[in-house]
Amino acid sequence: MNYSFDFQSVTRNLGPLFDGLAVTLQLTVAANAIGLTLGFVLALLLMSPWRLMRLPVTLFVEFFRCTPALVQIIWFFYCVPMLFNVFLGSITMGILALGFNLAAFNAEAYRASIQAVPREQLDAGIALGLNPVQRILYIVLPTAFRASIPVLLTNGIVIFQQSALVAIVAVQDLMYQAKSLATQTYRPIETFSVAALIYFAVSFPVTQLVDYLERRRLAVAG
Repeated sequence: MNYSFDFQSVTRNLGPLFDGLAVTLQLTVAANAIGLTLGFVLALLLMSPWRLMRLPVTLFVEFFRCTPALVQIIWFFYCVPMLFNVFLGSITMGILALGFNLAAFNAEAYRASIQAVPREQLDAGIALGLNPVQRILYIVLPTAFRASIPVLLTNGIVIFQQSALVAIVAVQDLMYQAKSLATQTYRPIETFSVAALIYFAVSFPVTQLVDYLERRRLAVAG
């Protein structure tokens, strides 16, 4: 391979990449806020005894779990304004698309954890006179959240990585800025290598935390 690497052309222009990283983190944090809260609500609705309540929620969850995230992002950006006459900022649309996608996957994680809540804890809540909402807030939510933390963190880092897809609809995230810089410097190998290292630098500590929490959970369970 007769190629001369020149990483200085990238290191001299790290500002746009870090600006893009700030947008990527904004998308990730906001999407996780939606995914963590909406996901729990969806999990409760999926376990509802009423079929009419379960059916639309099931369709919502399966749609976002069974279609590509790229298709969902494009659909939000182009179809929502046309169908519903709703015009939001590009970052807001990206947050909603990623947040709903994450909520669908978190719903399944929460549901598995909710089903694992010991019946004795619920009986104790009834004995203490807690109403159904209080039992959910004070017994089910804390227990299910702790049990599902490794999966929720994994889903969150996946959304961080999938946020690169919003570059296709011109959201100026890390991937968009890397693509623009590669075009300007004619150094795509160096530019996308640095971008990959930035994604890795953010993702790797979280994956290590997930592994630690999973080992700790197994040790406690053992």
